[in-house]
Amino acid sequence: MTAPAETLLDRLGRWLAGRLQDESSGYEPYTPSDAETLRRTLQPGDILLIEGNQKISAVIKYLTQSTWSHAAFYVGDALAEPEDGSERRRLIEVTLGEGCVAVPLSRYRTYNTRICRASGLAPEDRDKVVAFMIGKLGLKYDLKNIFDMLRFFLPTPPVPVRWRRRMLAFGSGDPTRAICSTLIAEAYGQIRYPILPEVTRAPGRASAQSSYMRREILHIRHHSLYTPRDFDLSPFFRIVKPTLEYGFDYRAVTWDDKASTDAAAATAGAIASDT
Repeated sequence: MTAPAETLLDRLGRWLAGRLQDESSGYEPYTPSDAETLRRTLQPGDILLIEGNQKISAVIKYLTQSTWSHAAFYVGDALAEPEDGSERRRLIEVTLGEGCVAVPLSRYRTYNTRICRASGLAPEDRDKVVAFMIGKLGLKYDLKNIFDMLRFFLPTPPVPVRWRRRMLAFGSGDPTRAICSTLIAEAYGQIRYPILPEVTRAPGRASAQSSYMRREILHIRHHSLYTPRDFDLSPFFRIVKPTLEYGFDYRAVTWDDKASTDAAAATAGAIASDT
């Protein structure tokens, strides 16, 4: 079978996607991630939030009022080692140009990141979530959805706050949207794990003794409305910081002022000994 011929919309969509993924100049992370430390800390099922520096990242951060513009899913060693000897792909993500792909941890070594971990996740459910994400590899973003991409060229879209989240989800309904958080939310929705559920109380008299009458009902929202920051805000995901996982001693930290003082003292001692 011959591949379908590329249309004008295909070429325009690819050009728009490339422009949106251009990196902004002057970006510098506060605490750049170390790929090896991340690998030791991350567990399959973890979500890695990323503060991106692409043009599309600025729009997502504005619309969500958050530091985080992208989310990637950690699968550990579930994917095979590359035959060419390159770094193992341990993250699954969705990007505007590539769709759903697997990438190495080193891709985000120069970005601010945060690890979010589902609390109390059963091993069998963890395997289901990982398998779901692996099964989505290869899905392509519809580059013909021009309007879906054009809205990201406005760094500060003039929309009311209550519409901003829906603006991110608005489009053709294709599961490979511009942000990966929707696909990750769908994966956790398969096992009915809450992220930011709407909570309503079962109707009943205040004096009722039945625990059923007072039980909270968790309503899982549609996955298309989730954004990267929701995993950060979720009361059911734990924030994991690699610098604290393996022990941290604040007394062992070398501060600039102490280093300068020690250097000055050493210099003064050398001069005194020469005289």
